[in-house]
Amino acid sequence: MPWLDWCETKMHLAGYPEPVVMLKSVLLSLCLAATFCVAAQHRSNNRRLEKELHAAIKEWSAVGLSVVAVKEGNIVYKQHFGYQDKEKKIPLNDQTIFRIASISKSFSATAIMQLIDEGKLSLDDDFGKLLGFAVRNPKYPDKVITLRMVMSHTSGVNDSQGYFNLDVINPSRNPDWAKCYSDYEPGAHYDYCNLNFNMVGAVLERQTGVRLDAHIRNKIIKPLGLYGGHCVDSLDATRFATLYAYDSTRSMFVVSPEAYAPRREALAHYELGYTTPVLSPTGGMKISAIDLARYMMMHMYDGTYHGVRIMSAESARLMRQPIADQEGYGLAMRETSDVIDGVTLKGHTGTAYGLYSAMFFDPEKKFGFVVITNGCLPDNSPDIRPLLRKSMAILYKHIIDTDFGSSVIE
Repeated sequence: MPWLDWCETKMHLAGYPEPVVMLKSVLLSLCLAATFCVAAQHRSNNRRLEKELHAAIKEWSAVGLSVVAVKEGNIVYKQHFGYQDKEKKIPLNDQTIFRIASISKSFSATAIMQLIDEGKLSLDDDFGKLLGFAVRNPKYPDKVITLRMVMSHTSGVNDSQGYFNLDVINPSRNPDWAKCYSDYEPGAHYDYCNLNFNMVGAVLERQTGVRLDAHIRNKIIKPLGLYGGHCVDSLDATRFATLYAYDSTRSMFVVSPEAYAPRREALAHYELGYTTPVLSPTGGMKISAIDLARYMMMHMYDGTYHGVRIMSAESARLMRQPIADQEGYGLAMRETSDVIDGVTLKGHTGTAYGLYSAMFFDPEKKFGFVVITNGCLPDNSPDIRPLLRKSMAILYKHIIDTDFGSSVIE
């Protein structure tokens, strides 16, 4: 401690007796004792936190749970419980990659906002003109469906005919294309729809001439120093978290192998700007909880992470600005007050193949959470699953809303 050395030097020069100089040792001992006390309180707080998380895991019979808390631009807590692969007894860890489901939509939207920043697109563009075939509700033929509507789920497009290919809504390929549109006027209501973002991914490819996975890897993943992507064969499969769907008829968890289906045959005959749903821009991103937290911090800091700007601050804020006010949904981001009483968070959730994921943050107070389970008991919640909500509330109580949760991990 330099200031103690300085005091000792001054005391010697002033001719103070040795007992006074001994004050340095006393002060140093007090500082070390205080540091030890804080560290002990920190460990005790974390033990209480993990005890509560274990109770939530047990309540919802989770196969595995990864949690990350960030505060003021840093990861301040991370922990993994349970298994990456239950049968092989491989535990979850920092390197585990999850298919994060609908949080993937925010990656597709971020890539679109980058093009808007470059002046290549506008949120008010006619979406059909961007996609290459008419996207118009036959009940409202004169009402333009815009890129903004599609990205905010207010387009009036629905998933009734499926969303794994664009043929379902293409008038030249499907005689029942009109069933893809709801009865209300475009822009009038919110209706969550996966087909919306599979179409957004196709627009991204048409505008850039680059396949979706490569574009997002080059423009988002690599600049942020992350590891992840949409294409299974481009990633280390030993890191994939096995996903477990709950079979209520047999009261057991079953493996969902289709979560990481490589779709090699479809990719071999890929049609840029049309067969994009093969890569699932609506839900196909695979990434670790740690790297997802780093990506989240980029959004928290208005498009910048550790000095690397991914998008403009204006675009980052616009993504999380509600368009569908009642639901709080913006552009692949939504706001919610259902996690922590009195706190409004921004982010997204994901559900697929037994996985449940959540990424939520406070852009004003600069904290946030990533919580992912690769299998737990299902329930009837239409929104954030109870295990995820409970986990984030526990993290908030013990890590954010306390003096003992601010130790920076990285």
